[in-house]
Amino acid sequence: MTSPLKILLVEDDELFRLGLATRLQQEPMLEIAAEAEDGETALDLITQQMFDIVVLDVGLPGIGGVETCRQMKQLSPHLPILILTSHSQPPLINRLIEAQAQGYCLKGVAAESLILAIQSIAAGASWWDAQATAQIRAQFQQPSPEPLLPAPVLDNPLTQREREILALVASGKSNSEIAETLYIAAGTVRVHVHAILQKLEVRDRTQAAVLALQKGLIHPKDTPPDHG
Repeated sequence: MTSPLKILLVEDDELFRLGLATRLQQEPMLEIAAEAEDGETALDLITQQMFDIVVLDVGLPGIGGVETCRQMKQLSPHLPILILTSHSQPPLINRLIEAQAQGYCLKGVAAESLILAIQSIAAGASWWDAQATAQIRAQFQQPSPEPLLPAPVLDNPLTQREREILALVASGKSNSEIAETLYIAAGTVRVHVHAILQKLEVRDRTQAAVLALQKGLIHPKDTPPDHG
């Protein structure tokens, strides 16, 4: 039998945390392994215990949720982090991507959706809503030459063609639209997309686009001109 996912729940609102913990504990495959009221306590906990995922409130006292996320990723790069937030505005989404969060849920989301988000992120996928996905894509619509993270990338596993295809994926194009833009067969696009997911060790197209932005693997200039 598979062990339940061990969750670190980080939330400063005691009543909200209690209600959330109670609801999540009802799921046989989820276990609240520890709770924290602030980022500093949460950072201490991840150095002492093993967790499968962190559910992290963005509006924490002290160093705050985004900085907590960033420091957690420095301490434990492979620990999946799901952000809880009351609002999802573009500047916050950018900061969460930079902090390497795997996604977020809005507070007040249906419990079933939150549970699905936890399970998906723990399994290696990402969880961004339509607004966040649009914000990710918007990075490729802007004329600015600056990538989201300007850090140089010395080890890029992708070929030029794969970078072009991933940039088109990030801009929201389907395989058939990518094939039309690049004058190649849709089957060839599928092969390239599969290779991209394998090379980046991700499970879906959205996660590939987010990771590419985080690592600076692709930039808006990689997007070929739209011929149609």
